[in-house]
Amino acid sequence: MFHPFRLPAAALTVCAVLLPALLTGCGAGDRDDEDLTEQELSWEDCPAPSQAQGGGSAPSPLPGDRGEWSCATMKAPLNWDEPDGDTIDLALIRAVSSGPASERIGSLIFNFGGPGVSGVTTLPAFGPDYARLRTRYDLVGFDPRGVGRSAPAKCLDDRQLDAYLQQDATPDDNAERTELVDDTEEFNAACEKNSGRILPHVRTTDAAQDLDLMRQVLGDEKLHYFGVSYGTELGGVYAHLFPKKVGRAVFDAVVNPAENAEEGSLGQARGFQLALDNYAEHCVSQPEGCPVGDSAQDVQDRIAGLLKDLDARPIPGVFPRELTQTVATSGIAQALYSQKLWEFLTQGLEQAYDGDGTILMLLSDSMTGRGENGEYSNLVAANTAVNCADRKARHTPADVERRLPEFRAASRLFGDYMAWGLTGCTGWAVPGAAEDPDVSAPGAAPILVIGNTGDPATPYEGARRMVEELGAGVGVELTYEGQGHGAYTSKNRCVQQAVHGYLLDGKVPAAGTVCS
Repeated sequence: MFHPFRLPAAALTVCAVLLPALLTGCGAGDRDDEDLTEQELSWEDCPAPSQAQGGGSAPSPLPGDRGEWSCATMKAPLNWDEPDGDTIDLALIRAVSSGPASERIGSLIFNFGGPGVSGVTTLPAFGPDYARLRTRYDLVGFDPRGVGRSAPAKCLDDRQLDAYLQQDATPDDNAERTELVDDTEEFNAACEKNSGRILPHVRTTDAAQDLDLMRQVLGDEKLHYFGVSYGTELGGVYAHLFPKKVGRAVFDAVVNPAENAEEGSLGQARGFQLALDNYAEHCVSQPEGCPVGDSAQDVQDRIAGLLKDLDARPIPGVFPRELTQTVATSGIAQALYSQKLWEFLTQGLEQAYDGDGTILMLLSDSMTGRGENGEYSNLVAANTAVNCADRKARHTPADVERRLPEFRAASRLFGDYMAWGLTGCTGWAVPGAAEDPDVSAPGAAPILVIGNTGDPATPYEGARRMVEELGAGVGVELTYEGQGHGAYTSKNRCVQQAVHGYLLDGKVPAAGTVCS
């Protein structure tokens, strides 16, 4: 079952940009003889995003004389174990440096996480936020293999995905457990049928090798990198495989690399519960009062009551769909990714208490990549494909039942949801690579690792563990005392000064720096 495992900015971007408007009105080929490291990219005007990338319009120009986005396709081996075999096309986007050529450092490659997020659509959406970095770098985003326009994984069609995502993901009895298992098996079988060729080749180690090829094709001696959420795991794996090729790198919203699938999901249950606690406390602290509860405990009790009621009786959502318990939980989780979305959570809860599930469903749609036209990006398929290719664990319902008390202790509202999400890879066509990723990178250049104390999806503890796993002299920890998923785009001055100081000027901040 799909759940918001390490989902970051792209879902948030869709929500932040489209939700207000909605509320008011929102390949593969044969290998030729070319050495892939010597291929020349043909940069052209960017087309409108494909549906797999999320749809929409071509990216708007950035400010300045050189503010146009351009797109290209890079060839990479389908199977890195057979580098002379068939190739796939990887989609790239670039905004060239806005500063003097004499001050250009190179390319700064972004990965916004997921896994499953299209960098080709996400980087332009955040383009203005990274304008300062563009003064010395070409900003480069890409669709990782299996994502968007890069040999995208495909599982269910839109109608089938609507039904799949509305299923009861927190079964209460044997019949519901059987239905969940059957639905998961059907989803996984559809992935194998429709994407069997790419599924064995979407591991994070494959994407890391793509990154190194990209570095060489772009003409950089070192990889300069900005990873967000799952992008920090990809960056850590790259550093492990190519420690001497690490240039200036920032990891923001850091995945805990020492956790297996169970530990990661349990950590997220705690993280989303902490974010919900913070939301409830914030709501009741407002001078005008909190419209969804008289106290922080009352806010959470009413939400728990709503979810219980929805389990028995869904309410109308975005016609013709209904807001189920699962969809509502997903929508609430989405709103906890950013403090800017808390007002929508309050509005959505008010609506739902009056029998209208529209806003919570729109929040959930942004989490799962569903556009207002009813078409989905391939976020759900790619997220599942990468996670299942990376992680060895294959959990049965009996495994989940044994761990449920621990998950429920971690979160009254999200515990069951996260625990049952562990069954999503059971029966997957491709064996998982490892229990957890290896990110040890002795000899690598310093990597700035930023942890956010209020982060729901990648809890704060992950930053320290990443620093420990990278090894002595590599990871440099910075703490942001804030809310939401990630720190740089919060526009906190202290965080941005540290990032700019390192990426632009090579000044490594003091380890243990705290920004608030």
